[in-house]
Amino acid sequence: MKKALLLATLIAPAVAMAQNNNAPSSYDPHDIKITGYLQTQFQKAQSPGITSFSGGDFSKNSDNRFMIRRGRLKIDRVDTYSSIVFQLDATQDGVQLMDAFIQLRHPSQKGLSLTAGLFNRPFGYSIVYSSGYRDFPERARVFQTLMPRERDLGGMVSYHPGGKVKFLNLDLALVNGSGHSAKDYDSKKDLIGNLAFKFDSLADKRLHLGFGGSFYKGSVRNDTKTYYTSDGAGYTAHTSDENEGKGIGRNYYGANLQIELDNSFGKSSFKTEYVTGDQPGVAGGEDIKGPYASRSFTTQPATDLYQRKFNGYYLWFTQEIAKTGVTALLAYDVYDPNKKASGMSIGMPDNFTADGDVKFSTLGYGVAYQISNRLKLTVYNEHVTNETTSLPNFSDDLKDNVFTTRLLYRW
Repeated sequence: MKKALLLATLIAPAVAMAQNNNAPSSYDPHDIKITGYLQTQFQKAQSPGITSFSGGDFSKNSDNRFMIRRGRLKIDRVDTYSSIVFQLDATQDGVQLMDAFIQLRHPSQKGLSLTAGLFNRPFGYSIVYSSGYRDFPERARVFQTLMPRERDLGGMVSYHPGGKVKFLNLDLALVNGSGHSAKDYDSKKDLIGNLAFKFDSLADKRLHLGFGGSFYKGSVRNDTKTYYTSDGAGYTAHTSDENEGKGIGRNYYGANLQIELDNSFGKSSFKTEYVTGDQPGVAGGEDIKGPYASRSFTTQPATDLYQRKFNGYYLWFTQEIAKTGVTALLAYDVYDPNKKASGMSIGMPDNFTADGDVKFSTLGYGVAYQISNRLKLTVYNEHVTNETTSLPNFSDDLKDNVFTTRLLYRW
């Protein structure tokens, strides 16, 4: 028992670093270190060709597939004053750069760091938390919509002090706003801030508590003479020559909470995150499917922008089943791209609402089995529900549920 506790104490800092995408595998000075993980899976959809946030859309004539969801290779190096992180993602779709950043730290001020390059946006909890350690197969729909692929290019100042205030984490970043795989398409930059608190020594170290708040302040360039703002159950059009090149506000505000309790039956965990604000998007239709009409842009949008008042959240609950290695998973998430319009009012004549205004919710449940400290099997089902509207494409609930069986290997 003493040996197990000693081992847990020694590896805990390394695990914490691995769970944070914006950090090397360890801050202890070391030469090149290679880590990573592979996620391979089989999925069955309720119908062929569905739009899905569970690893991407299904092909037109397919309702099931084998795929490599993530194949991450992370290389990092740390010395006294600096560290470098370089991460690739290799799947059947090709090889993509995921992380490439340099961090500067001074030995006398280890809690203060400067990050420059391609890194995870420091917003909330789930964005920065590694997919190699997350209990659930995917992040919530709201975060996949607002911050697809999680990363952006820019600079970040972080403050993670030790000692009596080791519970505090503060990040402030300035980024392009166009995401991880695109250069900036205008001259504006977006500001992101995150303040988090984490307490691991409550109730004889059996209770772990974390909470925090975040903001995102940015804009999207309008490329036409018209843009729309939400007004009651519809939109108001604003048309003027001056609107071409106008920055339409992209502003988010979020709060998060994490509670973990170590008990005789097994660890219980509850995590939740809520975000609201203004999200510029497009109408949606034949060229852009409804769920993607409010997704953040990587290139200059060519059509009129719609500024939507949105909100979204997730609830994640996990329960370890004694010492069996099995964990029960239960999740519920909601994304409402336009909280001012709902139901049959969406799609009514002359109110300009469209496919991009439809609310979605997802109920997920399953089990994960930790076969070894490196290997994990997850079986998970997602029941996706959209609101019924006056739109032809959303006159009823779509048949877009997804069942996933995933095998994860981490090294």
